[in-house]
Amino acid sequence: MIDRYLAHNFAPVDREITETSLDVIGTLPEELSGRYLRNGPNPVGAVDKDRHHWFTGAGMVHGVRLEQGRACWYRNRWVRNSETIKALGEIPSDAPVSGVNNTHVIGHAGRTWALVEAGTPPVELGYELDTVGVNTFFGTLSDRAFTAHPKIDPDTGDLHAVAYHWPDFGDHVQYVHVGRDGRVQRTVNVPVPGMPMIHDSSLTEHYVVLFDLPVTVSFDLLGRGMRFPFAWNADYAPRVGLLPRNGEAMDVIWCDVNPCYVFHPMNAYEDGDGNVVIDLCRYERMFQRDVQGPFGDSLATLDRWTVNPRTRVVSETRIDERAQEFPRCHPGRNGKPYRYGYSVAVEADTFPAINKIDVHTGVVTRVDIGPGRHAGEPYFVPRAGAEDEDDGYLLNYVYDQSRDASELMVLDARTPAEGPIARVLLPARVPYGFHGSWVPDGYDGPSV
Repeated sequence: MIDRYLAHNFAPVDREITETSLDVIGTLPEELSGRYLRNGPNPVGAVDKDRHHWFTGAGMVHGVRLEQGRACWYRNRWVRNSETIKALGEIPSDAPVSGVNNTHVIGHAGRTWALVEAGTPPVELGYELDTVGVNTFFGTLSDRAFTAHPKIDPDTGDLHAVAYHWPDFGDHVQYVHVGRDGRVQRTVNVPVPGMPMIHDSSLTEHYVVLFDLPVTVSFDLLGRGMRFPFAWNADYAPRVGLLPRNGEAMDVIWCDVNPCYVFHPMNAYEDGDGNVVIDLCRYERMFQRDVQGPFGDSLATLDRWTVNPRTRVVSETRIDERAQEFPRCHPGRNGKPYRYGYSVAVEADTFPAINKIDVHTGVVTRVDIGPGRHAGEPYFVPRAGAEDEDDGYLLNYVYDQSRDASELMVLDARTPAEGPIARVLLPARVPYGFHGSWVPDGYDGPSV
């Protein structure tokens, strides 16, 4: 178990690469001009295997730039912090550095941001993925705490986030509203009975959804020197909260749920009866036996929670019982009723297929990507002028064991089972990691 998150394609790569001569199989859509970026942990230097957690390795962003049907470059770059700079033998610059920003990378307000949870502020990256330095949303993020998963309001371009910060936040989490201009507009401190790991949140027309679930700071793990001291807490009462977008902490509608853990919701919205519907990947347990990563206790099913704000009752149903993670939907449908979602199939700790889920019918299309090939998070990019919700492209990095290297795979989201319309072969592995974004050229809005 100790070596699990440092072996095979979990293992880090050991150098930064710039490659401008990339082979393309198939035809890249000409309308895709921009960068597909993805962040993930990539330890640099020696690793203490007994204290290591998959979530704590130094961040590395991988990017492919596309332009008018061409693949212009591939780059991978560590997100610099003081430890990484020292390990690489570099001379520190005057730019402020941060913690381990290894979980997400987004475009917002004309900038590129590397993100992580648990209190580390955003780090700004340049267009070619060099580290510019810490950017606390132009000085407006007063408590410096943010998250890896801000939610976009597609109508305004604003970001809505729920942050926790151990140890500075011991008794509350914080809702942060960031405007389209990249400046914080509002924060609300919401009391909680312990310090839960709130990895993600959801957004609907009227609410920010808070997941207060029983993975909390463990003083036992702190005493053992674990770098990520969060564990299953059977004594912590699980609940979901509905914070009115313009409300205060006293206005949160708290509703009990069955014990579980959620890293990622697929989407949430309000139905015609005023209920909040949340589709999410639900784990029975998390960090109970395996305290070094997420795959040793249970695997996630795709479930639906329907929250009645009036009665505070949550009904739970199962959309798909097969194990899956990294759910996504059309970014323009975030917080709104939707029909299609996308996820990665999980088997043990590998990712052999992509799922397209019709949440209206329950039909799941499984897209097997071939033996020895393992998918990343599927990111949906709408086709220009599309009228149908699934008219667009699915982008993701695929690791191919036969090449011991990765590729950027492009699927037609309407017919993903027909196979890729294009594959950009990369000169190196993209290790298993977390989240990314398509950041179009010349667009100053958010891409989360």
